[in-house]
Amino acid sequence: MLKYEEIAENLRRRIEAGEFPPGVKLPAGRDLCEQWQVSRATVNKALEVLKADALVVSRQGSGYTVVRTPVARPAGGRQAGTTRAAGMPFTRLGAPSMEYPPPPIAHALGLVAGQSALRRSRLMRLVDGTPHSVVVAWFPADIADVCPKLRGEGAIAEGTTRYVERCTGRRPGTAPDAGVDVESVRLISGEEAELLGTECPAAVHVLVHTSRDQNGEVLVVEEGVTPEGMWERVTKYPMGGSS
Repeated sequence: MLKYEEIAENLRRRIEAGEFPPGVKLPAGRDLCEQWQVSRATVNKALEVLKADALVVSRQGSGYTVVRTPVARPAGGRQAGTTRAAGMPFTRLGAPSMEYPPPPIAHALGLVAGQSALRRSRLMRLVDGTPHSVVVAWFPADIADVCPKLRGEGAIAEGTTRYVERCTGRRPGTAPDAGVDVESVRLISGEEAELLGTECPAAVHVLVHTSRDQNGEVLVVEEGVTPEGMWERVTKYPMGGSS
C-alpha cells in the first residue's frame, strides 16, 4: 500500500468509527503532514481519494469536511475513471438478507437452483428528495460470508466496492467484459410504484449491472429500476469522414 493510500485508509476508518462525524472538518493538511511525516502533495492525494469516494467535500480555504448525506451511484455506468462523487443521496431500504434472487439475477450471478445471495436495497433520490430509482444489489454468498458489514443496515463509508476489495482482495477487473450493463423496459411492480411514488400502470427502465473481479468471478449484480420521466440517455459521437 502506498503512503497516500495508507493515510486515506486511516482517515476512512476514523470517519466510519465516528471520530469525524458528518459536518466536521478533517485535520488540517499541515497537521497530517507532521503526523505522517510526508509531503503536502502526498496528503493532498490522500484527501482527494476520500473526496472521490464521496466521503468528504472541499471548499477553497476551508479544508475537507465529512459529508452530511451519504451518496451512492445508480446501477450501471461503472466505467474506469467514474467515482462515487458523482452519485446521489439515498435511503437504505430494510435490512440486508439472504434470499433467492429472481431467475435473471440468479443467472447473472452464476447460481444454480437452491442457492441464495445477499440482497441489499436502496432508494436513490434527487437533491430535493424526490425518489429517482430503486437499486437492488445481490452479492454472492462467498463474498457476504467474509464481508460482515454488507449484512448491516448502515451505509458503508468507503463504499461497497472498496470494502469488498479490502476484505477479499478482489477488485473490479479490467477485461473488456468486466462490467456488463443490460437494459430493458417493463411495467412497474406495485412495490416499486409505492417506493417511487408512481401510479400503476407505468413503464420503467431496468438496468442490470454485473461486475466481475480480476479473475472473472462475479462480485455483484445490481438491478436499477427507474420510472418513466426520470430516465433519459444522451449520446454524443463524431460523424462524417470516410465510411
